[in-house]
Formats: sequence, C-alpha cells, structure tokens
Amino acid sequence: MRYETIVGLEIHVELSTETKAFCSCKNSFGDEPNTNVCPVCLALPGGLPVLNRNVINYTIMAGTAFNCEIHNRSKFDRKNYFYPDLTKGFQITQNDEPICTDGYLEIETEKGLKKIGLFQIQMEEDTAKSLHTESDETLMDYNRCGVPLIEIVTKPDMSSGKEARDFLEKLKATLRFLDISDCKMEEGSLRCDVNINVKDTETGKKTKVTEVKNLNSFRGVEKAIDFETQRHIKLLENNEDEIKTTRRWDDAKNETILMRVKYTANDYRFAPEGDLPPLNLSDEEIQEVVNNMPELPDAMVVRFVNDYNITNEDAKVLVSSRELANFFECMAKEFDDYTMLSNWIQTEILRRVEISDDEKFELPFENKEFVELLNSIKSSKISNNAGKKVLREMFETNDSVKEIIDRLGLVQISDESAIEAIVDEVLAENEQSVIDYKDGKDRALGFLVGQVMKKSKGKANPQMANELLVKKMS
Repeated sequence: MRYETIVGLEIHVELSTETKAFCSCKNSFGDEPNTNVCPVCLALPGGLPVLNRNVINYTIMAGTAFNCEIHNRSKFDRKNYFYPDLTKGFQITQNDEPICTDGYLEIETEKGLKKIGLFQIQMEEDTAKSLHTESDETLMDYNRCGVPLIEIVTKPDMSSGKEARDFLEKLKATLRFLDISDCKMEEGSLRCDVNINVKDTETGKKTKVTEVKNLNSFRGVEKAIDFETQRHIKLLENNEDEIKTTRRWDDAKNETILMRVKYTANDYRFAPEGDLPPLNLSDEEIQEVVNNMPELPDAMVVRFVNDYNITNEDAKVLVSSRELANFFECMAKEFDDYTMLSNWIQTEILRRVEISDDEKFELPFENKEFVELLNSIKSSKISNNAGKKVLREMFETNDSVKEIIDRLGLVQISDESAIEAIVDEVLAENEQSVIDYKDGKDRALGFLVGQVMKKSKGKANPQMANELLVKKMS
C-alpha cells in the first residue's frame, strides 16, 4: 500500500477518587453547580494544594497494567495558559518527569498481536466546565476544577481507525477492571484527542499532523481517523501542503471541521510546581500498590481457559465486562458444567440482558433460579428447547423454574417404554423413510426423530428417541 496512516492518541481519564486531586472537595458528577468547591480548587489567596494519596495509587495501577516503568521520583509542573475554566491561570500537571513512562498495550489485528507504545502516563488536574446558554452567555461550573486526571499519551503506532478503536476499547476495559475510573465519555470522564498524518511510502513525504478534538465516542474516533486519512491522501496526491491544524469532529456531517491553524508551537511556560515537593516513592510503596491490584482482563482470560476448560474466545466474551465475569464465576461455584454454563450465558442471557455503561449486570430473577434451570436441562428433566421457553418466562414473570415447568407441562419423557411405543407408531406410519434410511439417506433419521418429538408434543427425550429408532431400523 502506497500510503501509510500514522495515528497517536492523547487520552484524559478522570479518576474515581472520593475527593479531588489537591483538596478535600467531593469528586462527584452531576451535583448542583459550584457546590463542590473550596479556596484550594478556586485558587483563592492562601489555598495550598495537598496531593491525594489515592491519585498516586490509581496512577501506579494504570501504569502497571499498561506495562510502564514506574518511577521512584517524579515531579509536578505548572502549565501556564489563560482560560476562564482555569482558576489559577495554570494547570498542575507533570511534564518532563512523569510518574509512568515507556509502556505499551497489545491489541489483536488481522496480522496478529500488535504492540501500541505509550510515551507516558502523567497525573494532573481537570479544569472547570463551561456551559454555553442560548442567550450567548457562558456560565462556569467549578465542581470539575481539580478533579484528578491521568493523561495517557501513546506513540504514533496505530495505522487505522479500527486499530485506534480497538486500543481504546481495551484500555477502557482495563481501567474499568481496575475500578479506577468509570470511563463514561458522555460525562467527560474519558476524553480522547487524535493526532494523525499520512506518509507516502514511495516518496517519503508526510503531511503535517492534524489534531482532532470533540470526539465523544469510540465510533467517532474511528470515523474521524478514516475521514482524515482520505483528506490527507488527497493533499499528497494534489501536492498540497497544509499548516498544522486543529479540527473537530462533526457527528451530523460525518466530517472534521477546521477550528484553528497552529502557526506557532504552544508555549505553556512550564515551571516546577513550587507548592508541591517532588514525589519520592520507595520500591516497597510501589510494590504494595501492585500487590493489591485487581486481576487484569488478559490474566483473567488465561485463568478462565485453564480453570474452567473453556475456549479462549468464550473466555474473552465472559471477561469483556467485570460484572459479567463475576457472574460467571459465581454461577460456576454452583454448576460445574462450565461449557454449558458459558454457552447459556452467551447465547441466551446476553441476548436479553444489556450491560450498562456503569457495568451493572442485573437479572430479574435470583441466581439460584438460573442454576435450577441448568440442572433441570442437564438431568434431562426438560429438553434444551424447553429450557429456552422456561428462561423466556423467567424474564417475563416472577415465577420459579419449577412453577413454569409445571404450568407449561414441559417435563421430558424419559421412560423408555413410553418412548418406544411412540417410536413404533412413527415407524409404522413412515415406511418410506425407513427404506430411505436403510439406503443410506441419513436425513431420513432426522425426519423420524422429528416425528417422534411431534407426537410427544416435544416431551420425548430426543437422544433416547434417536437411539431407539436406530436400534429398531437396524
């Protein structure tokens, strides 16, 4: 392929600490505007920042999960710029000495695993939120000011919109498993900017990097990258040069819109944060955080395959959500046919239950009822198809498995003599099918089993019916 797409991401993730990064104000989304504020986050005279210990711990967990080097020494800096949402006139961040560097996250591609490198993960604070009214007023809600963030800066290792989306999906799942962020893009707790340019592999010429903002979904990230790829290719084909720009994604038009041209580099006049000393962590402090980390998705997939003897593909589905994985493990303690359990969760439960953005996974009946249903199928009390009917009723009513089976008359006939009598009737009524079976037409056997099930109103044990038919026709 002549053109190579080069993509890097800058991802801001709000941490789910109880309080803000440098003060004791509540870290909570959706509260009454300007109620979670204090002299520190409002930058009133005399307010001094005090670093939240959990911000350090959460960042160490993220850095470990993404294979970073965790540094014993890091420092905070002041990023100076003016904007109404920045009360101090600067943002407390980490610039040249962040806590985590040189990490990576692997994603699956058509060519196998691909390693996406990370330059660094840094701690910083969020800004306030601007609210624009219909009367052209801008109101400021400072509740978000000082909320702890980590900024994850990737290397330009992605080469398509799909790769970027897959990377973000895996990154989000990992952060959710760690329980350090809810990663809700609609609430701004996960925000992503895209840096993209295209290289002509024959001439070596590259377009200038474009930054794309205002991306509020992973699908939007993918579409924006695909759009910009084609736009940059046209620039190369037309031998046009473009000054480095910042654009925004317009969901309605499905295209990027020019926001501003970058004639010069940003000058944030970084300087060490004088009110916060350098952060010095011992190896023991770092290791203690690592030792108490929750199990990560990739490790859980491997454990599910080994402990429950299910396929790698099934394990990945079950581990796609922390709550779903917990549900499977909870059920596995009560029902030891793990393959059957996995299949029913994937085919019948997930078809009816949507995992919410906050990872809640709730059934309208108790877990013990689901175990009762599986046991009824496993013991041949009811057929597999009857089990699906029961499950549908369980979702629609509050009846127990036993009540539904009795009410619908779904108990399976497993008495050999009773099934044999039905088999004899079917064979007598379908002589041609018997001849076809003896002539090697296997499809005839399926037809005869179907006739037995029809006569028994679906209650005959299909395996016993099959065996009796074969025995009698032989």
